[in-house]
Amino acid sequence: MSGRPLLNRRLDGLGTTIFAEMSALATATGSINLGQGFPDTDGPEEIREAAVRALREGKGNQYPPGPGIPELRAAISDHQQRFYDLSFDPDTEVLVTAGATEAIAATMLALLEPDDEVIAFEPFYDSYAACIAMAGAKRVPLTLRAPTFRPDLDELRTKITPRTRLLLLNTPHNPTGMVLTGAEQSAIAALAIEHDLLVVTDEVYEHLVFEGTHRPIAALPGMRERTVTIGSAGKTFSFTGWKVGWVTANGPLVSAVRTAKQYLTYVSAGPFQYAIAEALRLPDSYFENFRADLHRKRDLLGDGLRAAGFEVYQPQGTYFITTDITPFGEKDAYAFCRALPERCGVVAIPNSVFYDDPDAGRSQVRFTFCKKDDVLHEATSRLRRLAS
Repeated sequence: MSGRPLLNRRLDGLGTTIFAEMSALATATGSINLGQGFPDTDGPEEIREAAVRALREGKGNQYPPGPGIPELRAAISDHQQRFYDLSFDPDTEVLVTAGATEAIAATMLALLEPDDEVIAFEPFYDSYAACIAMAGAKRVPLTLRAPTFRPDLDELRTKITPRTRLLLLNTPHNPTGMVLTGAEQSAIAALAIEHDLLVVTDEVYEHLVFEGTHRPIAALPGMRERTVTIGSAGKTFSFTGWKVGWVTANGPLVSAVRTAKQYLTYVSAGPFQYAIAEALRLPDSYFENFRADLHRKRDLLGDGLRAAGFEVYQPQGTYFITTDITPFGEKDAYAFCRALPERCGVVAIPNSVFYDDPDAGRSQVRFTFCKKDDVLHEATSRLRRLAS
């Protein structure tokens, strides 16, 4: 064998995801896992039963249609109309994917070429870096800084070059919980139109906004034809293992993404697609109660983290809280999180892994609050040992 490394050099430095590493650490130590963002209870019983019914009736047990079953594509289209007054043709402008992660990968592979530049909010969800790298493009971070994590729009303008191909947005934003304002979205849209840029927007936490309002940037004038909007059922309905996501965009953009997607999974989650089609048609009360419950859990965990001695940055959305560990005399979030299970029996995620510049988030630690109340109470009780 030659001396050439086995791993594609574009993926050099990515390695095992931090979520796999920390979840394995939680299992090995028997710790409470407030790191990886998955609920510890299932979603609505009627939606789980819809999946069982689909299995028993033979719906989706064989390959579903490549773009997704018609019932789900229609439900996604209706969801966008119902909540945002956005109209998408379910046959040509909706694509079902294996979760939002595949939607991001297929979109990056479809729309980017080597040496294209992608401007993305930093810290960013880790799959962004990998997907941009696999497409051979270059990520250009726009750093969101504590305590507010608002994007610096003047800085954004300076980062746009002739090689900039697209803006990769995430609102509500993981891991900081920032939600873009209408004014910020309008300013970003103006830049995209001025420089003829594509916009890809990850909106998987769209129904988890506690302060402010979520509005897709695709709804702004001049943006529908240049925007790919990515959604997911996992976070909204608490069935993260089903991996049902989607893309909505105009026909040519969906066609491009579908071309890449068909060579990734081709299809997935057949019976679950039927269940999510029903989930998207749940009454408004479901979405309102879901948001209210997570809002309460946010406050429960936030109060507990403050009592334990963390500096807490209040998130406007998602189900994550970013904290700072400098009040404990600590500066290295990765080392802190590696040691936390032995010290307290709790697992968290170091935000530094979500930055190109680790110094920007070196002292930040992310916790999730999508857990049962007793789990959150026990976790914060354990974390109070840090102050002793």
